[in-house]
Amino acid sequence: MALLGFLFLTALVIAMGTQSTARYEREQRAASRSAAGRPAAPEAVGAARA
Repeated sequence: MALLGFLFLTALVIAMGTQSTARYEREQRAASRSAAGRPAAPEAVGAARA
């Protein structure tokens, strides 16, 4: 019974990881397409606001 539970949870983790990776890749492709048409603007990374 423990083996079945382990296999089920392993399959669940794999399925969730696959969906998450696919969503991340879709978002990255969409972002790169929208950014390709405009010049790159510098971003303030870690800048503190007073």
